[in-house]
Amino acid sequence: MKQSIVHIALVVKDYDEAIYFYTEKLNFELIEDTYQPEQDKRWVVVSPPGSNGVTLLLAKASKPEQEPFIGNQSGGRVFLFLNSDNFWRDYNDMKSKGIKFVRDPKKQEYGMVAVFEDLYGNIWDLLELNNDHPISKRSV
Repeated sequence: MKQSIVHIALVVKDYDEAIYFYTEKLNFELIEDTYQPEQDKRWVVVSPPGSNGVTLLLAKASKPEQEPFIGNQSGGRVFLFLNSDNFWRDYNDMKSKGIKFVRDPKKQEYGMVAVFEDLYGNIWDLLELNNDHPISKRSV
């Protein structure tokens, strides 16, 4: 049996500002931006460059009860983990584009890590996992 997680929904305030942040600040690729007239919503999917794994579905809050979760999808914990093949290249690029890092780079037993916020305040880890890390050894 083979299964995989295809999308993770990320609640956003505005489609266009979220697309701009992910494509221009984090260098993600815009995979799809399709209007769905029956729901008056857009299906917006972005992905890290070169990734063939999970994508982010940028889902605009459409009800008042969804709005408090913008920027707080995980209750203040690290929500998403962005693995890089070159930590310092991506860290320096992100810093130069104004990405707010809330924890400085640190070498851990699993690799390099720094913690940053997205445009709404969700907390992410920027990682470069060691080659012997279990995730690095898996074929994705």
